Amino acid sequence: MRDTASSPLPFIDLQAQRSRISDQIDAAIRRVLDHGAFIMGPEVTDVERQLADRTGAAHCLTCASGTDALILPLMAADIGPGDAVLVPSFTFTSSAEVVALRGATPVFVDVDPQTFNIDADSLKSGLRAADSAGVTAKALMTVDLFGQPADFDPIREIADEHGLWILDDAAQAFGATYKGSSLGTLGRVTGTSFYPSKPLSCYGDGGAILTDDTELYERMKSVRVHGNGGGSAEAKCLGLTARFDSIQAAILLEKLKIFDDECEKRNVIAQRYSEGLSDVVQTPQLIDDVTSVWAQYTLVSEQRNTIVETLAADSIPTALFYPLPLHIQGPYRNYPVAGNGLPVTERLANQVVSLPMHPYLEADAQARIIAAVRTALAS
Repeated sequence: MRDTASSPLPFIDLQAQRSRISDQIDAAIRRVLDHGAFIMGPEVTDVERQLADRTGAAHCLTCASGTDALILPLMAADIGPGDAVLVPSFTFTSSAEVVALRGATPVFVDVDPQTFNIDADSLKSGLRAADSAGVTAKALMTVDLFGQPADFDPIREIADEHGLWILDDAAQAFGATYKGSSLGTLGRVTGTSFYPSKPLSCYGDGGAILTDDTELYERMKSVRVHGNGGGSAEAKCLGLTARFDSIQAAILLEKLKIFDDECEKRNVIAQRYSEGLSDVVQTPQLIDDVTSVWAQYTLVSEQRNTIVETLAADSIPTALFYPLPLHIQGPYRNYPVAGNGLPVTERLANQVVSLPMHPYLEADAQARIIAAVRTALAS
């Protein structure tokens, strides 16, 4: 066991995971090298089948990145100029970027102060903002931030009432559930990412799209490969180069074998954090009848800077997600914003701090982190 009393701690320990399955990973990569189908090989078909099976989605389409997993559905659904997509501002750039890249209008909405996920009431203000801007709301994007699903029931009521379809950005939450249903079946389309820092990850960029919409799935297959689906010389629509590499799929197949066990470990670690810190700081809160995969464990504190500095002095890393809300960043400043602003988003941007979180975080290392946070808050 590593000495964790004073040595630097990793924020995410991918090497600990690799040491667990290195032989299996190496063998999987060798199989791809031997058969030579490096793009869209048999591993890709296998991983698509497994991802669909474990979520209950009718279709899974892998792609080259989590960003591709968001823009492919928008392209296939012909979202473009004059259309609006409601998007939380408290998220990573790609959530709004894909809307703007299509020539459509992202309309920024606020989030819930406890869960960090999209606030259903702010969606109503967002719809009014879209109308005022002269664009037609066609879809909304839920973002399952830090590993917890958005609260889909009230969101779906609003979507159904206003004829919107839901694109679920589950890049941080694949493997989580909402009221017994797996992410992958709760919107018209779910996109996820396999970037190395995600709970389910490969060793490079990668993503997947899950849907029950067969017609949209077939269109996305064409968009994924230059608009021709890879089977014709004639393009049926505008497309991308968004195929998944066989080596990354092979790595993902091996990681899927330990994914459920890693999710259980993440929940144990999250529980230890909450037991050790909830009396001194705002810790993450799960809504009823959901599970989280704890991509991040995120505190809310007016003493954020003190926490960061105290932990850094003890060689403990932290991360700030997201210090600049999208609606105040240069490329997005001129897009509509719900209501008279996004006060929760702007407050959280100045107060959230994420602690080390991965399945291999040892209890003594975690005790050291908890002690350092408590020391910071007592100062």
